[in-house]
Amino acid sequence: MMEPDKFFNLLIKELEMQPEMQPYYKFLDNKSSWHFRKNYFLERLNYIQNQIINNKNISIWDCGCGYGTTCLFLAMNGIKTYGTTLEFYYDTIQKRKDYWKDFGDVSLFTCTYENLFDVHPTPNSFDWIIVQDTLHHLEPINNALEIFNTVLKENGKVLVIEENGNNIIQRLKLFKYRGNKRIISIWDEKLQKNILLGNENIRSLNTWNELFEKNGFTINKNEVQYIRYYLPTIYKFSNAEKLLIKERQIQKSSNFRKEYFFFGLNFIAQKNSSIVR
Repeated sequence: MMEPDKFFNLLIKELEMQPEMQPYYKFLDNKSSWHFRKNYFLERLNYIQNQIINNKNISIWDCGCGYGTTCLFLAMNGIKTYGTTLEFYYDTIQKRKDYWKDFGDVSLFTCTYENLFDVHPTPNSFDWIIVQDTLHHLEPINNALEIFNTVLKENGKVLVIEENGNNIIQRLKLFKYRGNKRIISIWDEKLQKNILLGNENIRSLNTWNELFEKNGFTINKNEVQYIRYYLPTIYKFSNAEKLLIKERQIQKSSNFRKEYFFFGLNFIAQKNSSIVR
């Protein structure tokens, strides 16, 4: 079994060898934010590990897999994952497999360049769907969640890793960046067509809960996790491990700070056994 810490160390070595990935992961461009970014990355990966790693006999679809990092982590732990993406990162995935093949079975990770709304997996074919930094891009969102419900097996689950749409700082930043233009149309060169895209259309847990319930899911409130409370500047003067412990304590004890000042939001939505429409 490959723990998140070991995977992270191998990822850093890979980034040193693949400069084209460095602007996305940003671990090597600014030493002062190293621990800030590492904590955030590992908290998310730990969340995935805690939910999935112990069961290797499951089928997983990573919708919006990007560079395939989560899929590679799962492959290193003996878990088969099917990834889809619309990103230019797709062309880098085979090169990544050449690196990771020395540490695990990369054949467990397959990937296609695919639009969710054009071609999607057959009904009742997956136990889990992972959507990491992707759910806020899927539009029309209700159609996307309906597809998720269709392709999941009975009581299947969606593992969501997102930004917290109620985070005050992020909401101000995004309003300055895109105003209220939350949905846009972009031209996809590979597909040769226009596609709808959520324009950093992040949402609060309550809003996600309403959308998922509408489409036949129940969010498990006991599995909700808020992460990344402290800003990068705080890490310059404090121990990273102690800050992580404090963040975990705050997200359990302060509903106000959790709701409006944590950046990351992780949750599980389970497909209902029967749907009344």
